Amino acid sequence: MKNISIAVLSFIFSFFLVSNGNAQQSNQVQTTTIEVIQFHSEHRCVTCLKIEKLTRATLANYFPNIPFSLVNVEDKKNAKKAEQFQASGTALFLYNNKTGKKKELTDFAFMNAGDDKKFDEELKKFINDFIKS
Repeated sequence: MKNISIAVLSFIFSFFLVSNGNAQQSNQVQTTTIEVIQFHSEHRCVTCLKIEKLTRATLANYFPNIPFSLVNVEDKKNAKKAEQFQASGTALFLYNNKTGKKKELTDFAFMNAGDDKKFDEELKKFINDFIKS
């Protein structure tokens, strides 16, 4: 009887590990199509630099598989991308490169760049909601 109980518990534990691993793989597959893009001008203000720092920290801590792009709107090679997002200066976007879906976070970023904790928590929520939608 004891051997049967151990076998059943081992099976349940193994099933849990496999299920949890599949969920993590599924989330990684979804997040690889998402990227965070920050547009900026040649001359960057303190707030623009802070937005970059906080965004990179949030991605490193919670979403290491989501790429971050820093795009200078004044560089002619970035003109097409800047036009696609209608960015002419500092702007922060979530972007799904498979569906073309965008979420602009510029107002959020400027309003919360002075509060590291709030920026981190809200950006994390925006990203999770964007992934789910």
